[in-house]
Amino acid sequence: MTERDAPRALAHPEREEIRLEGVLHALSDPLRLSIVRELADREVELACSDFVLPVTKSTTTHHFRVLRESGVVRQIYRGTAKMNGLRREDLQSLFPGLLDTLLTAAAAEETRLGPQAQARP
Repeated sequence: MTERDAPRALAHPEREEIRLEGVLHALSDPLRLSIVRELADREVELACSDFVLPVTKSTTTHHFRVLRESGVVRQIYRGTAKMNGLRREDLQSLFPGLLDTLLTAAAAEETRLGPQAQARP
């Protein structure tokens, strides 16, 4: 296998390197929270292109990078697609109940304020 044929790997924090403040920062942005909500709702890996976000491709890339570097999602390449999966088990182990509490609160806020309140750029 040549270097060109080698799978592309993305840097992720190990479980013990994930910090609460990084997770909270990542989830404080409405667009990133909407990405996490969709991953949690669908419970499957999704390609970046599966998400319809009201921002440019470079901004979308930035949001996914923040989620990955904070330890909220794991990204892997499958062919040319960058697949995203929620690191639910890691987050639950480190911060029991946090993710579910935030997802429940986000759903309640959406009910109270409407869907546009969650996806503001």
